[in-house]
Amino acid sequence: MSTDHIKIALAVRRGRRSAGASTVQPEQEIGDILPCMSVNKAILVGRLGRDPETRYTSGGQAVANFTLATDETFKDRSGERQKRTEWHRVVLWGKLAEIAQQYLKKGQLVYLEGRIQSRQWEDKRDGQKRTTTEIVANVMRMLGSRADGAAAGAAAGAAAGGGTSHGRSADADFDAGPPAEDSAAGPEISDEDIPF
Repeated sequence: MSTDHIKIALAVRRGRRSAGASTVQPEQEIGDILPCMSVNKAILVGRLGRDPETRYTSGGQAVANFTLATDETFKDRSGERQKRTEWHRVVLWGKLAEIAQQYLKKGQLVYLEGRIQSRQWEDKRDGQKRTTTEIVANVMRMLGSRADGAAAGAAAGAAAGGGTSHGRSADADFDAGPPAEDSAAGPEISDEDIPF
């Protein structure tokens, strides 16, 4: 792309038309634009550390919380392969929180996009100010096969003392949705509500 094209593109972006575009300095335009920009975006692919915990605000909006583990593999100075796990607190709001409650289970692989947010509160036990950093996700994609997701859910249920799926296959449990006694956990979600 020639510098004239850049000048015209930047002039149009700033609201000027081609008549004044020949006097535009690209370096000045870019310099004017960049200081105004900031980006707060997090993209994570990891496994749930626990089942989502969903609560509702006084206005009836769902809020789901869970932890997500991401792994990094590297070689140390001696050449040995090491693995480091980073834990992230994740918050989902609204319909996404309800979907997470219904479909996500501990151990399941998930892709998340969102923003990093810090918040402070006063601990009621000792009066100390506490700070936490969270990922407030606005995009979620369940990764892996349906069988992987159902197996993660079955493993979490067995670990919690819930046992397995009473003789049915893991795929049948995933396709059928949650058992009837779990329907009080949140509103019913149809296939049209799922964002993928």
